[in-house]
Amino acid sequence: MKMKTGFITVVMSLVLLAILSGCGANGSSSGQNQSGGTQATASGGQGKVLVVFFSATGNTKAVAQMIAGDLGGTTFEITPKTPYTTADLDWSDANSRVSKEYADTSLRSVELTTTTVADWSSYDTVFVGYPIWWGIAAWPTDSFVKANDFSGKKVIPFCTSSSSDIGDSGSLLAKEAGTGNWLTGRRFASGASSQEVKDWVDGLEL
Repeated sequence: MKMKTGFITVVMSLVLLAILSGCGANGSSSGQNQSGGTQATASGGQGKVLVVFFSATGNTKAVAQMIAGDLGGTTFEITPKTPYTTADLDWSDANSRVSKEYADTSLRSVELTTTTVADWSSYDTVFVGYPIWWGIAAWPTDSFVKANDFSGKKVIPFCTSSSSDIGDSGSLLAKEAGTGNWLTGRRFASGASSQEVKDWVDGLEL
């Protein structure tokens, strides 16, 4: 009788050991890989998303933040070393900074505080946002685009404007960049709604 009891105990121990071993092999908690690191699951399969933008009055920044929020992306603001003041942005004044820069293309090479994005190579999709100035992208955007290599990235331009359309601004930036898969962009009016931005982002099917 003791022998039979001992045999049953050994069998039960082996069964329990097999169950525990199985849990160890497949019981990793959701969100962790085999090395214990957290896995980043990108919505829609678009990979890591970066939203780069230059915003003179805050309109483009608002849209950029909406896009990043919808896609779980990161934002990077293009900032001129010498910020534009309200007076600088007065396009109706022939002596304002933007008017002078528009008249003299040599003045449009705006120096930025930085053009370096941390972990730039890790981003698969890059949105590039800007206001429209005289029918083209505000030129601080060019300074960023020229300084970075967009190879292997899907690039989506967007702009804000009170009246002008996006026009050729996206294709001109693509030409300046010389690299990347640049898609057709979208223009948003000042004060664009979050729903309008979301509908556009969803329609991209990233």
